[in-house]
Amino acid sequence: MRIITANVNGIRSAAKKGFFSWLQTTKADFVCLQEIKAQIDDLAPELIAPSNYLSYFHCAQKKGYSGTGIYSRHQPDEIQIGFGEAEFDDEGRYTALRFGKLWVISAYFPSGSSSEDRQEAKFRFLKVFLPHLVKLQSSGFEVALCGDINIAHQEIDLKNWKGNVKNSGFLPEERAWLTNLFHETSYVDVYRQLEPASTDSCYTWWSQRGQAYNNNVGWRIDYQIATKGLAQFAKHQLIYKAERFSDHAPLMIDYDCQLKDFSL
Repeated sequence: MRIITANVNGIRSAAKKGFFSWLQTTKADFVCLQEIKAQIDDLAPELIAPSNYLSYFHCAQKKGYSGTGIYSRHQPDEIQIGFGEAEFDDEGRYTALRFGKLWVISAYFPSGSSSEDRQEAKFRFLKVFLPHLVKLQSSGFEVALCGDINIAHQEIDLKNWKGNVKNSGFLPEERAWLTNLFHETSYVDVYRQLEPASTDSCYTWWSQRGQAYNNNVGWRIDYQIATKGLAQFAKHQLIYKAERFSDHAPLMIDYDCQLKDFSL
């Protein structure tokens, strides 16, 4: 089972840069998208339903903003658009599909870098989202949470950590939220399970300012976070950088299992 997560920074922009041509070569079972920045009516048919994929989107009420989606090769048993928190559901931050006992989720965590108000919104999101994740796990489900988390967890997860300890995305409270998720629940940072010590090769986002990408001044803020029952099957990861579709790089992880392994 192959899962890709990608912040496309505008699905139509990524399409023009070859994202969908690449996608057809990946043979991914699920492709979790963030920051689609579009309404369904804005999308050409080939973006709504690429060949061999079903599509599910959660668009923000505000046009050209946020939004998540999932392309799936498999028919889900249940579809959930939003997670029951109006402030963030209005921003299109959560698309989820259930296949038996497995939930595949595309989530786009708020960024707090633009203002103090947005940082406070980010903290509100973290406060309400953790109980949601805990409830899914405690209800007996396995979970693949894929998305732009907008948090670098450890010092090895960004190039210039010393210069960012007071900046959104690397604040102590944000990092502690991830630490709690990984150590107090059954959730696993799958990339770090596979690559516990990688540094410069782990980044998934680079600022568009200056020469950040050329100098590899990056952050690891795109994750696949899985419950232990799924994480145990993770075998291989790839951060795809051969082409650039966005200011983020897609993260692909292969799991040595099949959907039938999660049947009810």
